[in-house]
Amino acid sequence: MYRRPLPSTNLRFLSTVMWDGRESSTQTGTQKITFGTNPRDLLADLAHQSLDATNGHAQAETPLTIQQRQAIVDFEMALSTAQAVDYRAGALNENGATGGPVSLAVQITPAFFVGINDPLGGNPRDTPFTPVIFSLFDAWANASRNDRRASIVHGQMLFNSKPINITGVAGLNDDLNLASIPGTCGTCHDSPNVGNHSVSAPLNIGVGDLSSPLDVSYLPVITLQNKTTHEIKTTTDPGRALITGLWKDVGRLKGPILRGLASRVPYFHNGSAQTLEDVVDFYNTRFHIGLSQQEKKDLIAFLNSL
Repeated sequence: MYRRPLPSTNLRFLSTVMWDGRESSTQTGTQKITFGTNPRDLLADLAHQSLDATNGHAQAETPLTIQQRQAIVDFEMALSTAQAVDYRAGALNENGATGGPVSLAVQITPAFFVGINDPLGGNPRDTPFTPVIFSLFDAWANASRNDRRASIVHGQMLFNSKPINITGVAGLNDDLNLASIPGTCGTCHDSPNVGNHSVSAPLNIGVGDLSSPLDVSYLPVITLQNKTTHEIKTTTDPGRALITGLWKDVGRLKGPILRGLASRVPYFHNGSAQTLEDVVDFYNTRFHIGLSQQEKKDLIAFLNSL
């Protein structure tokens, strides 16, 4: 499969390792990441990943020692990455804002745990879901003298509150047997001030489908047939089905952590969005959100500040 590499940073917020969760799956001898076993499960999965990457991608002749694997995991877990400066808004931690990598590295409130803000009741502490995912720039709410800061604040508000009618998402609509789910960006990107899903929840929003609004013509077309029903599907990426062998998992992949997003062009697992404008246009088209041109600009300004 052609997939973009995921960042080796901000890993303490992960609820699954790798796009298809292969390094957090019993099928590969690794562990699903859960509230009761975290962070031991994550550390074990990352150690397993370091071995697979060295033996597989790097084709090493000698496997890593236990000490080397531990050193890699320790290094990865110490990394925090976030956008630090916007050239028009200034430093993203000025005047009470809490953007930037330093605030992320010491994020205490809210302290992440698996399931922290799951919208489907997966929070082990029974705290109700809140769509107010990001509060990094609340202090700039009255920054009328700086148009860029005002745009970032408005983009944060749109991320937290713009209604999205979620339809046709494998892993949500089919699993819940609901044709339509009222939501927001935070329905899937629910981890507070981080933006990934707080539990393992592979979804197919259509990025790899042949019908994607994005250009996927550079990707191979893969034809699959269900062994029982003989149904046929075509896709550019079988997704998690490569690991589980389950028909329902075709095309399902995890959503990545959003912090540090601006530096990770191109976007989505297959790189089919060349810009954040493409990303926003994809969601706007795919879910018929109805964003105005100004709302698009504000949302992009916010995403660039993460």
